[in-house]
Amino acid sequence: MTKHFFGDTTVLLGRSLRHIGRSPDTIITTVVMPIAFMLLFVYVFGGAIQTGSDKYVNYLLPGILLITVASGISYTAYRLFLDMKGGIFERFQSMPIARSSVLWAHVLTSLVANLISLVVVVLVALVMGFRSGAGALDWFAVTGIMMLFTLALTWLAIIPGLTAKSVDGASAFSYPLIFLPFISSAFVPTESMPGPVRAFAENQPVTSIVNAIRGLFAQQQVGGDIWIALAWCAGLLIVAYTLAMAIYRRKIS
Repeated sequence: MTKHFFGDTTVLLGRSLRHIGRSPDTIITTVVMPIAFMLLFVYVFGGAIQTGSDKYVNYLLPGILLITVASGISYTAYRLFLDMKGGIFERFQSMPIARSSVLWAHVLTSLVANLISLVVVVLVALVMGFRSGAGALDWFAVTGIMMLFTLALTWLAIIPGLTAKSVDGASAFSYPLIFLPFISSAFVPTESMPGPVRAFAENQPVTSIVNAIRGLFAQQQVGGDIWIALAWCAGLLIVAYTLAMAIYRRKIS
């Protein structure tokens, strides 16, 4: 059964990746907005924002990476919605394949596409002056956090992909996720925020994830931030996966 699942997932993953290969504008569109935000904040607002960092792009990049993922997972919901409405799920149900492999193919496609987008954003940041003394282990930790974050949001995107009534509804859910970093430590220190806003910013998941990645890039002690970040990502992943699988089973039953 396990071998059957992995084989089916691999075949369906190849199908999804070919779709992306034929439509590279998906990744281009995903990275345009985060890069535009990075350019805007570094070259327009950066001089007026006091962060205590020698380069504002160094301070900004972790939040931009999260926005990149939040932008990218909207396409997961979009592609899943098209498969649902196109009748491909009914065809798969008539074939001797592992049922969950259909969803996992979309999830793995999201991981691959978002990884490419993240690499592009980091390369642009390097051109803009981003520098890090982080070692291989630090970069490995950053990559692990980003992949876990991407996996959690992707399973969250599966839910509207299965339940939306329209294309706009399938992808619009990501808008709040894109703007959540703006009410966090991603762009400015939370100490500068008014009381209620600061309380929200310091206790939402984006702040701990951003602080952990920023600390790893700067080779600083990340303290409890990395454990809080991992707990948020793991908790969201468990909840989203459970709900998505329950909805999927009800859809195909």
